[in-house]
Amino acid sequence: MTLPSIAEQITETGSVVVHDVLSPADVAEAKSALMTAIEKEGEYHRTRGSGHQHRDYAMVLVCSLYGRIFIDLLANPRFIEPFNGVLGPGCIVYAYTSSSMPPRGGNYSTRVHVDSPRIIPGYITNMGSTILLDDFTADNGATYYLPGSQLRADAPSAEELLSNGKRVIAPAGSVWFFNARVWHAGGENKTDKWRHALTVNMCRPFMKQRIDIPRVMSGMDLTGVPEVALQKLGFRAQVPASYDEYYAPPEKRTYTQAVE
Repeated sequence: MTLPSIAEQITETGSVVVHDVLSPADVAEAKSALMTAIEKEGEYHRTRGSGHQHRDYAMVLVCSLYGRIFIDLLANPRFIEPFNGVLGPGCIVYAYTSSSMPPRGGNYSTRVHVDSPRIIPGYITNMGSTILLDDFTADNGATYYLPGSQLRADAPSAEELLSNGKRVIAPAGSVWFFNARVWHAGGENKTDKWRHALTVNMCRPFMKQRIDIPRVMSGMDLTGVPEVALQKLGFRAQVPASYDEYYAPPEKRTYTQAVE
């Protein structure tokens, strides 16, 4: 698909599925890294007494903490350009999480919801994506969504979503790009295997991230990380934290990307 046609579908119908965004090798690497990340975050919650009872069980809060594959994805033109075409090249990550369905179950996404609370007619503030690391099927919890619902303030019922909605049925390596105002819900995994996916929500660069990703990643070795990935993670849109940072020369400022 061409970038203009992707942007047109996001604007008009609210979403589009693009195939072959990730190579099979990248899918395999990301899936392995994600399973490790789920275990590590599970241990974090177990030390706080919640474990599998945690309401966001199997959701990795900041995927970019868990391996270069997650960071390098943000430098993949086939993944990034659809966001740039809708939100502008200065857009940054609002949230970078996972959406993995456990065997014979669901996850936090199974409620009918949107990923952005604000409606501004003619102006998209947030754009979401679901990156398929397994084939999405009718049996393993493929996402339901209601086409054209991005300007709808009231939530459709589960019955309406099931009756009038569509599903993201696509092979691993595909990405479902969507206006974050589109009403959607995860399905139920009826199989005996995990169904893995990543979710990236992008926002305008003047907006706050869901969590301060540059600060969370401050202890990581980022040597060799592509500049575009750093920009998308918000490293070039950090608000000054002191007088010295505010009055620093241009090459040392924390907000260095072009104003849009």
